[in-house]
Amino acid sequence: MKFIHTSDWHLGRQFHNVSLLEDQRHVLAQLIGHIEREAVDAVIVSGDIYDRSVPPALAVELLDDVLHTICSELGVPVLIIPGNHDGAERLRFASRQLSKAGLHILGDLGRITEPVVLCDVAFYGIPYNDPESVRNRFGVEVTGHDEAHGYLVEQIKAAKAGNRPAVLLSHCFIDGATESESERPLSIGGADRVDAEPFADFDYVALGHLHSPQWKGCEHIRYSGSILKYSFSEQHHNKGVTLVELDGNGFKSATHLSLQPLRDMRVLEGELATLIEQGKTDPNNEDYLLIRLADKHAILDPMGKLREVYPNVLHLEKPGMMETGEQRADREKLKRGELEMFRDFFQQVAGQELTPEQDEAVRRTIATLHKGEGERV
Repeated sequence: MKFIHTSDWHLGRQFHNVSLLEDQRHVLAQLIGHIEREAVDAVIVSGDIYDRSVPPALAVELLDDVLHTICSELGVPVLIIPGNHDGAERLRFASRQLSKAGLHILGDLGRITEPVVLCDVAFYGIPYNDPESVRNRFGVEVTGHDEAHGYLVEQIKAAKAGNRPAVLLSHCFIDGATESESERPLSIGGADRVDAEPFADFDYVALGHLHSPQWKGCEHIRYSGSILKYSFSEQHHNKGVTLVELDGNGFKSATHLSLQPLRDMRVLEGELATLIEQGKTDPNNEDYLLIRLADKHAILDPMGKLREVYPNVLHLEKPGMMETGEQRADREKLKRGELEMFRDFFQQVAGQELTPEQDEAVRRTIATLHKGEGERV
C-alpha cells in the first residue's frame, strides 16, 4: 500500500497581517499532482488543517475544493484528525455521512479504537487532546500529556486485531524533536512532551504539530512537517509531504516529496544600498523577507525604500544601530552635530549632497539659531 502523509496546513493563516491563502492554494495543487503521479491509495492529514477553530470562509472554501478534487475526482480516500488549532467538533461535523464519500474525519476520542480499514491496513486516529479531556472522557487519573497520550495509545494497541498492519495518526509533541517558532505551545514548561516508545509497535505513525519534517525514535515514527514556512526560523526547511509504502512485513519506506512555494521566506542581511541594488535583479524579489540592516547611521524610511524592490518585506531589524545598545547609538549621532545630521537628511531626501552654497547657507542658519538661543538664556 502507498499513501501520502501530510499535516499542518494551517489554512487561513496570516503572517505579519498578510494572508497566505494564495500560497496555500499553490502548494496544495502540487500535493494533488503528487497524489496523481504516485497513484496512492490514501491521503492522511495529521491535524491543524485550519489555523484557528473558527476559520475564515475562504479557508473553508479552499479545503472544500481540495477535498472534492482528491475524494470525488481522483477517488482517493482522505483521513483527517483535528489538531490543536482546529475546532474538533466543527471539523468532524457530518463525519459519518462524509465517510461514505471517502472522507474519514477521526475526531471523536470515544471512538479511537475503531479503525478505518483501507487495502487491509487499519488506520487509527487520536485527535488532539489534553489530560483534562482524557480524564473527563474515560474517567481515568492522568496527570500530564505523556500519561494521557500513553493511555490512549494503549487502548488502541489492546483493540488491534490479528496481524493486520496498523497505522496511527496523532497530533502531539514527541520529546526531543525539533520545534520551530511558528508552532503554538501545547502547554507551559515542556509538560506537553510525549514519549515515542509506545508508538514502536505500529507499522507507521503519522504525526502532526511540529513543522519540520523529521523522524523520532524509529524511522517509521514521523512528522511530515507543514506545507509552507510559517516563520523566518524555518527559512532553511525543505517543506513537503511524505510518501509512505507498506508491504507484507509492514513499513517499507518513507520518501520526502517537496512542495515549491509561490513565495519563499528568507532572511537577508546587508547595507541598504547593497540590498536595493541586489533587489533590482533578484528573480525572487517577491519572496517574504526579514531584512537585517547593517548600516550604522540613521536612515529615512528604510522600509519604503526596500519595498520599492522587495514588495514583501515583512519585518525590518537594525542590528547595526545597536552595537552596544540604542542609547550609545543615539549619543554617537548627537555628537556629530546638527550640520552633519542635516547633510545626511538632505542626501536621503534629495538623493544628492548639498552644494557648497547650500552647505554654507545651512551653516549660517544654524549659527543664527544658536545665537538666538544664547540671547534668550
